[in-house]
Amino acid sequence: MFDIQEIRSQFSILDQKVNGKPLVYLDNAATSQKPDSVLTTWERYYKEINANVHRGIHTLSQLATEEMELSRRKIQKFINAKHDFEVIFTKGTTEGLNLISYILTQKLKKDDEIIISYLEHHSNIVPWQLLCERTGAKLKVIPIDEQGILQLDVFDSFLSEKTKVVSVNHVSNALGIVNPIEEIIAKTRKNTDAYIVIDGAQSAPHFVIDVQKMDCDFYVFSGHKMYAPMGTGILYGKQHILEGLPPFHGGGEMIATCSFDGTTYAGLPFKYEAGTPNVGGNIALGAAVDFILRVGQENIQKHENALLEYAQRKLLELDGIKIYGEKANRTGVVSFNLEGVGIASDVGMILDKLGIAVRTGHHCTQPIMDFFNIAGTVRASFAVYNEFHEIDLLVEGVKKAQKMLS
Repeated sequence: MFDIQEIRSQFSILDQKVNGKPLVYLDNAATSQKPDSVLTTWERYYKEINANVHRGIHTLSQLATEEMELSRRKIQKFINAKHDFEVIFTKGTTEGLNLISYILTQKLKKDDEIIISYLEHHSNIVPWQLLCERTGAKLKVIPIDEQGILQLDVFDSFLSEKTKVVSVNHVSNALGIVNPIEEIIAKTRKNTDAYIVIDGAQSAPHFVIDVQKMDCDFYVFSGHKMYAPMGTGILYGKQHILEGLPPFHGGGEMIATCSFDGTTYAGLPFKYEAGTPNVGGNIALGAAVDFILRVGQENIQKHENALLEYAQRKLLELDGIKIYGEKANRTGVVSFNLEGVGIASDVGMILDKLGIAVRTGHHCTQPIMDFFNIAGTVRASFAVYNEFHEIDLLVEGVKKAQKMLS
């Protein structure tokens, strides 16, 4: 049974008031709130176990190691990775993408090509630009149409023997558009031997991920968008690919032997986990997976899709509302502007006075905003704990903003 009140009762932060109004938290694409079970797990680590992992024979170190490796195995099953050592702990999606772009440096040469899309977060643009600067490779960008949908016929024309990397997001953080990842991967496999990288920051919280079925080479996502602490994330990579690529950071944990004459590297996953990890956060990420699975991924997807459909319908009942990607397949996000209101942040500030938290601006996707010739949007994004009456409050707040700013 899907009991929204029981779910909300697990998020203590939602009980507070902001500016004298009940908090309506609709900024989940930036970061989700954390259930008590995740916070308790994190707190328990520091109160009862706190010790470094993999490095001690004493009891606390052994307990910490067992808990963190259990979390790794939970995440392995969550994304259906073939092996637990294909799951690398990171600080988040940004670090994962930077890691991949760095370790691929030796695999590219001048005039090779990297394909990304217009829908990417800056974190899936800048690392590839840096890789192009290091290697002389060229960046090609899949365009979008007026609905924000990728133009795959142009993608087809890009694919060639020069294509060495294809890196796209599963879901757009700015518009909520769900990209046809399976089709993109199939086209890539048919025409090239390029590495396929998927930014899953906005998909992992919302629906089932199966990296083996998907057949991507890398998949990255962040913990803080899926009910886990900030500073946590995952890089999945296929075993044979990770084993054949160089390390990212050097230091403790990632070595097999170290001397002044040279160093040999540890096996997976430790080859890519140099230094002391975020042990408490990584363990809490496993607790977040437990929470998602208890609620049920299909339940979450169904509820959030219903919220999105309701929000779009109610907003479009107002005059002067422009929703971006209105007719595209979307999840979790409605991104909009008010006609005649030049600055989205003005709307956001009025909503905040009403206790409603939304995100305004370019959402680290300036190319999308340039395409639509706007400075930014108002973005409301949903999580499992949001309710339909909160959308009603959002719509009433937008009405008030229209009156105040017109």
